Amino acid sequence: MTDTTQAEMVRADAAQAEQMRSGDGFIAALDQSGGSTPKALKLYGIEEDEYSSEEEMFSLMHQMRARIIKSPSFNGEKVIGAILFERTMDGDIDGIPTAEYLWTKKQVVPFLKVDKGLADPEDDVKLMKPMPDLDALCARGVSKGIFGTKMRSVVDGANPVGIKKIVDQQFELGMQILSHGLMPILEPEVTISIPDKAEAEDLLRDEILAHLDALPEGTEVMLKLTIPEKVNQYKALVDHPKVMKVVALSGGYSRDEANARLATQTGMIASFSRAMTQGLSAKQSDADFDKVLAETIDGIYQASVAG
Repeated sequence: MTDTTQAEMVRADAAQAEQMRSGDGFIAALDQSGGSTPKALKLYGIEEDEYSSEEEMFSLMHQMRARIIKSPSFNGEKVIGAILFERTMDGDIDGIPTAEYLWTKKQVVPFLKVDKGLADPEDDVKLMKPMPDLDALCARGVSKGIFGTKMRSVVDGANPVGIKKIVDQQFELGMQILSHGLMPILEPEVTISIPDKAEAEDLLRDEILAHLDALPEGTEVMLKLTIPEKVNQYKALVDHPKVMKVVALSGGYSRDEANARLATQTGMIASFSRAMTQGLSAKQSDADFDKVLAETIDGIYQASVAG
């Protein structure tokens, strides 16, 4: 790597960090992985009998993501970041590596999903499976121009023992990711259908605050949280000096409900996946596809800046 390239990367990192801190807009979650890809393709109008191998499946998924990214409305004016699946990072768009294309052509900050799925339930949570290759993946992400990472675990009940375990794991791995110069998005998702969701969110907020307070001075992380039951439930996290940004996952809510709920939360912005691609179809003409996507992006943007 030349000194010029290093200088360019430093400038890009600073510009991307500023966009995350103060940019108006939301983060698009384009990171469905192996287990969720068939469902995502089906919602996009591609049935399982239309591909015959995993390679074909992922190729179709990359085509869908590239179509979204190349659409005129997908740019840094309203979409300030995008989370990529590892195979998407390794692919390219019009001959340009995906992360590089996002930033240089669209002014969209690239993130990488790094978790390997969920472990079996215990103490009303699902921790992340072990990630023995995390250091190597982070190093590869840095080399490809990735700004940050995202990793998901799940809270299925207001169990203080389980919630402590899930936050401990998120922050421990977050520090490992920070050591590579990447910005970690910590995502302890609360399942939207549980009866004690509000109580779980109280426990989660307090546990996250305790961990944030213990971080070294000058350290920053990002948080990705389920849209909460209470208005401004996570305001203390939004305002915390060690939090770059708090983003919200749609968690299975319809796009309209997710937008309505998000609009009541001051300082939280969207990072939607299913709600982002709702209404898009492989069978649509480019004009129809772009029209639906533009309306979707505008709706999510308005909900993100409403607070």
